[in-house]
Amino acid sequence: MAFTLQDIQQLEVLCGELYEGTDMNVRTEAEKALVLFINSPDALAKCQVLLDRGSSSYAQLLAASTLTKLIQTLTVEQRLDIRSYTLNYLATRPNLQHFVIQSVVTLLAKLTKFGWFDSYKGEMVFQTLLEDVKKFLQGSVEHCTIGVQILSQLVSEMNSIVEMDAHLSFSKNRKIATSYRDQQLYDTFLLSCSLLVTARDNCKNINLLADTQKTLISHVLRLTKNCLSFDFIGSSTDESADDMNNVQIPTAWRPAFLDPNTLKLFFDLYQVLPNGLASYSLACLVQMTSVRRSLFSNTERTKFLTNLVEGVKHILTNLHGLSDPENYHEFCRLLARLKSNYQLGELIAVPCYPETIELIAKFTVQSLHLWLFAPNSVHYLLTLWQRMVASVPYVKSPDPHLLGTYTPEVIKAYVDSRIDAVHLIVHDNLEDPLDDLCMVQQQLDQLSVIERCEYNKTVSLLVQHFDQKAREYENLVSRPNSNAIDVTIHELQLTWLVYIIGSAIVGRLSVTSSDEHDTMDAELVIRVLQLMRLTDARLPQAGCEKLELAILSFLDQVRKMHSSEQAQKVNVYKRLNEVFGLSDEQMLLSFINRKIITNLKFWGRSEPIISKTLLLLSDLSMHFNSVRKLARLEEIQFMLTHHTCDHFPFLGTNSSLSEMRCRTMFYTSLGRLLMFDLGEDEERFYTFLTPLTNQFESLRSVLMDTNGMPNDEAKKAIIGLARDLRGLALPLNARVQFTMLFEWLYYTDYLPILLRSVELWAHDPAVTTPVMKLFAELVHCRTQRLAGNVSSPMGILLFREASKLICIYGNRILHQEVPRDQLYPLRLKGISICFLILKNSLGGNYVNCGIFKLYGDNTLDNVLNVVSKLMLSIQQNDLLEYPKLSTAYYNFLNCLAQDHVTYLVSLEPTAFVYVLKSLTKGIEALDSAIYISCCTILDSIVSYIFKQLQLKASTFPNKKLRSLTPENSQFLKVVEVNSDLLQSMMSSLLNNVLTEDCRNQWSMSRPLLVLILLYEDYYRSLKERIICGQPVEKQQTMALWFDDLMVGIERSVSSKNMEK
Repeated sequence: MAFTLQDIQQLEVLCGELYEGTDMNVRTEAEKALVLFINSPDALAKCQVLLDRGSSSYAQLLAASTLTKLIQTLTVEQRLDIRSYTLNYLATRPNLQHFVIQSVVTLLAKLTKFGWFDSYKGEMVFQTLLEDVKKFLQGSVEHCTIGVQILSQLVSEMNSIVEMDAHLSFSKNRKIATSYRDQQLYDTFLLSCSLLVTARDNCKNINLLADTQKTLISHVLRLTKNCLSFDFIGSSTDESADDMNNVQIPTAWRPAFLDPNTLKLFFDLYQVLPNGLASYSLACLVQMTSVRRSLFSNTERTKFLTNLVEGVKHILTNLHGLSDPENYHEFCRLLARLKSNYQLGELIAVPCYPETIELIAKFTVQSLHLWLFAPNSVHYLLTLWQRMVASVPYVKSPDPHLLGTYTPEVIKAYVDSRIDAVHLIVHDNLEDPLDDLCMVQQQLDQLSVIERCEYNKTVSLLVQHFDQKAREYENLVSRPNSNAIDVTIHELQLTWLVYIIGSAIVGRLSVTSSDEHDTMDAELVIRVLQLMRLTDARLPQAGCEKLELAILSFLDQVRKMHSSEQAQKVNVYKRLNEVFGLSDEQMLLSFINRKIITNLKFWGRSEPIISKTLLLLSDLSMHFNSVRKLARLEEIQFMLTHHTCDHFPFLGTNSSLSEMRCRTMFYTSLGRLLMFDLGEDEERFYTFLTPLTNQFESLRSVLMDTNGMPNDEAKKAIIGLARDLRGLALPLNARVQFTMLFEWLYYTDYLPILLRSVELWAHDPAVTTPVMKLFAELVHCRTQRLAGNVSSPMGILLFREASKLICIYGNRILHQEVPRDQLYPLRLKGISICFLILKNSLGGNYVNCGIFKLYGDNTLDNVLNVVSKLMLSIQQNDLLEYPKLSTAYYNFLNCLAQDHVTYLVSLEPTAFVYVLKSLTKGIEALDSAIYISCCTILDSIVSYIFKQLQLKASTFPNKKLRSLTPENSQFLKVVEVNSDLLQSMMSSLLNNVLTEDCRNQWSMSRPLLVLILLYEDYYRSLKERIICGQPVEKQQTMALWFDDLMVGIERSVSSKNMEK
């Protein structure tokens, strides 16, 4: 034996130190030693000894998890031995620690999955696990529990989408899962149901609160839920959206679902099981409620739905178990599924529908008032009512749907509960739901549909509440010594009312509105606008951020409803004119923009309000029709001529760095409004730039002084300017206006100031990121704004400045030490922007790169040299670890490969080899966009290599026309030395084809063909190895497939040949 008893004991000690130790250094050393053990050649034998000794639970855990990791390296015989060993191990040691049992069960499930199609002595030996487990089920409670755990884990493993440990492709996963589904899943489901029937029938004779019985039933219910949650058709749906998904039960399962006793079983279990277990039976009912409609005929579906609704009605009648949060949550999900899978007309046809809908309404009202109890479950109740109300126009049933009776009660409960909750939140300092705006918005979207059912009752309720609270609030703020807590309570109550009113008026999109509805909408709008006047009047002294955010949300809904020509509502503007003098859309827009200016003036220190305000301005300036009307407003003209920190404090240097991010959006909106009728008016454009000009001029003397280091105010000023200019450059899509911006930057020597800032603060991404993003936007040939003018040097001048920026930043960042945990923000993010700048520059087709070499300009050589060094500074593993970096890197390579392949192959040999290695990793990446990019890049490179080799061997009469340059000769030598990289990529591409994991056949086929033509000998040997690796009976077929692959293919990389 290659190891001693002392070695095993040492491993057990290390396991104890790792899992129980309190000294971090000791645990770290133990972890390092155990990693060495896992990778050691004798790990398999040691694992068995550790399991046999059983003296340390943590050592058993280590052994089982290590064996799991070794699965893919073992032979069929070894895996079969381990399978037999683990089954016997679990059978003889049923009282192991639960985490050890789980680890051994996981090992057994993964073994079964990985070897599902393995044959041994003519038998599919890994497909007999179900029969082996049945022996466990006939034993003690502990053995039965282990048997159920095995089946549950097996179903879970078979259902996993990506199995990284066993290196199975997605297609292989699906083949195994489909085979298991067809052969054993239904039997497993029936087995779990039979165990549950036994538990239900004997519930009086067994103690369900005993730990062993409770654990057993818990695992049986989990097994049942896993069976019902199986991905039957390989759709790989997102579990977070489970309330929308149907369960695609196979037709072979029909008998179980047609049997009314199946549904009854889970409703019965809910009644008899204790809390903690009952929720699992409801979870199973949720899945059964969601079975695909086509599983039943119309009559069968009606019977199934009737039984389901009867069961729900019974729970609602006695409210059994709903005081438990888990039961309550699953029951709410069950109610939501009733409407997601069944039509309202089908629900109405159920005999007990009137009683059930009354009980559901009562339950919803109670739930809304108990807002502190399971608040996340309210979503499902509102979903049910939203879907039912949305279905009303499509109901053809003669029976009444009764929603008009109960939805006003639901709306009233929601409004009352939110208003009443404010007192408790403020006085007891509880968590405020208004802090979670995503959840609030989700509920309001659902409410907007429900409110439109019996809309007159909704409006009456909201008007009544709003008038009362607004009157009380006005009285409070008018008194000099009013109680601050009372003011806060009223502000938060009004916040809820403003949000709910906003959802009510936007709900007109979901129904057909009438003139009467328009009048009611107007009454709601008027009240919020009056409140807005009151809050704005208080702004110099005080304000409520949450209420302001609600008003902004409301104004956005008003914009959607009343700013489009299709939504001109005479009745709305009639009432607005009576109260505010707003007779048309133009005046309404003016009113909204005055609010925008007010917020930007008084809320400069509130990032949420500034962001929301600027988003509203951006949305208003997005579309041509609204811009056409906005451009004429005095308020807009004021912003275009007074965009300074004196009028808008958030533009000053006193703002935080996070607040300054808003400036880009602000100038993007201003740019759209300025460009509308600017034309070629240079004087107006440069007048608009006056505030930015003044900032640059004040910075020139500070930054360009080489004797001192500028202060933080100068740093913030340059950050703000970079963000402002990037925002302004975004909407400048026309060449004339963009040329004005460039000439202002270039001929007034403002670009050197930006370059100097990067030189001074290259170590600070707060400066370098906005400046480099500005250059990335400037060199971006958006809508051909940089192309077409052959007499202008703008493109070349801009490229030279951008190249200087990359060289300055690159040369400094390469010599800067960066901690590993700060690698991305301090280095990799900046490098990715460098890739983006160069990609935008070279991919814009406005710079003739050949002109630099022709005139002896080394700009291009310098920037490519720096970029190659930046590439080499990135570890290969980091490329795919950071998505933004990998996207920028591969897009840059793609640009070089497509249009500038000569520059790509002229890189230093180490840089070119780095590129090849990164392509190897990219081809193995899971991201299909990266995979396709790498195939395209590889195609360009190998096609270029093939053409150069053809030139080398050419016998063309005039060799001067077709001869290799010295650079290309050197390049071919580099390729020859590193041919193993290209051959490994050929092997990977072929492997993708053979495993049917071919995500984009067209992209993959092009480089594969050229690689085969380049390395024919290697291809032949690879083909022979693949054929010999197949079973004897399949080898001839595989050989024919390989022969068919090259039929009609010529030794050419022409497009016609590649398309064959």
